[in-house]
Amino acid sequence: MKKFKDFALYVLLFIVSLFLWSCSEEKLDPNSIFETEKEQQNEFDKWLYTNLTVPYNIQFKYKFDDKESDNTYNLSPAEYDKSVAIAKLVKHLWIDSYNELMGKDFLAQYSPRLFFLVGSKAYNSQGSVVLGTAEGGLKITLYNVNSIDLEELDIDMLNYWYFKTMHHEFAHILHQTKNYTTDFNLISASDYQSGSWVNVNDTTALNMGFISPYGSSETQEDFVELIAVYVTNTEAHWQALLAEAGEPWDKDDNGKTGKAKIEEKFAIVKDYLATSWNIDIKKLREIVLRRCDEVETLDLQSFD
Repeated sequence: MKKFKDFALYVLLFIVSLFLWSCSEEKLDPNSIFETEKEQQNEFDKWLYTNLTVPYNIQFKYKFDDKESDNTYNLSPAEYDKSVAIAKLVKHLWIDSYNELMGKDFLAQYSPRLFFLVGSKAYNSQGSVVLGTAEGGLKITLYNVNSIDLEELDIDMLNYWYFKTMHHEFAHILHQTKNYTTDFNLISASDYQSGSWVNVNDTTALNMGFISPYGSSETQEDFVELIAVYVTNTEAHWQALLAEAGEPWDKDDNGKTGKAKIEEKFAIVKDYLATSWNIDIKKLREIVLRRCDEVETLDLQSFD
């Protein structure tokens, strides 16, 4: 029996040695299937690293990336020169506005960690257009970048598509970090339209007590729209909206007008920002609007 075991052991060792010999003879491809070389940085990449990544830990993606895009939409990449302009405008109109009011440590702690640019619009199935998205406080996607006219900048267009969106999405990050009082949700509880908000026009939304049609979709959108619309518009424009909202939406609703509802909700918004974040929304608006007036003087292409 012992002899049989010894013989079996010799056979096993012989087979293993043959296997090892055959493996040693095999020539492996010296080239890795994985990309090991770093992509060479251009001047824009270096500017982003110095101005966004180092101070705020923000990654700014302007090259199209399937992993970052939403495959439910038919999207196209952002153009290079317009991506440069957006990055510089984001810094001047959004980052530096908060820095001026709150100091650099605020955005270093609370800013989203990733910006992703898309050249085209994103259309929903019901025909509405997505202005931007915020995901879990970490990522903001901005669409329609290729529509910027670099020869004749339109600050109203910039605010509507990008910076009202920036303030809207960042307000989501703030309330997802520290929630606001549920009293806000009760003011227009019976009037939210869900997906039907696309059928609500501006005047109807104001009469119902919403600062915008999208604000009528649900409570959190209502909350952040008040912030975004307020800080990107003048006091005269804000008062004009309130005046238009003065007619009662429902005469049986104790005579409460859309204006009264908006003012009641805005009082909660203002108090929340002041007590939870030490943000004076009126001062923030003053800074944002002053910086909007400075856009025409900015160099949005060079990196000197």
